[in-house]
Amino acid sequence: MPLSVAVNGCKMMRIIQCEPERHGEKILALLNDAILNSTALYDYKPRTTEMMTEWFDAKIKGNFPVIGIENESSDLMGFGSYGTFRAWPAYKYSVEHSVYVDARFRGQGIGKRLLQELIAAAQEQNYHILVAGIDTTNSGSIHLHESLGFIHCGTIRQAGFKFGRWLDLAFYELVLPTPVNPNDD
Repeated sequence: MPLSVAVNGCKMMRIIQCEPERHGEKILALLNDAILNSTALYDYKPRTTEMMTEWFDAKIKGNFPVIGIENESSDLMGFGSYGTFRAWPAYKYSVEHSVYVDARFRGQGIGKRLLQELIAAAQEQNYHILVAGIDTTNSGSIHLHESLGFIHCGTIRQAGFKFGRWLDLAFYELVLPTPVNPNDD
C-alpha cells in the first residue's frame, strides 16, 4: 500500500496500512473521541495506550488490516479495520468492521473510500460476510453502508445504555462472492 488517490475531487491522499508506532496515538484519539462524544462505540471509558497496543497486536495476530487515509501533510484522516465476528470456527468467513473519520475531514468521502478498501481486503482474504453494528441514530453510517450494498439484517432493541438512554443496535451485512471453495476445516 500506499496508494495515492483523489477522494471526491479533493487533493491527493494516500491509502496506507496503519502501523502501531506511527498511527497508534492518532487511532487511539479517534476511538476515544467516539467513546466520549458519540454512540459509535458502546463504551464508557477512554482506552489507554496499553489497550491500543493489545488492539494492534490482535490485528497483526489475526492478519486483519488496519487501513488508513493520510493527506499530503501525513495527517491520518481516518481508518478502518475488521476483526473476528464471533470466535467459533463456523464463523471463520465472517468479519465485523468499523470505520472512523477525524471530525476535521468528514464529508469528504473518506469513510466511503475506507469502507471500499475494507471490502476489497475482505474479498482478497476470502471472507464471505462483512458485518456492521451501527447505532440506529447514526444515519450517516447507515446511509454509507446502504450506498455500498449493505443490507439491514436485524436490530437489537435497547442493546446498550449510554448518555442516559437506551441504544438500539442495527446490523448490516454485505455478502461477498468469496471464498470460491469454502470448507468445514
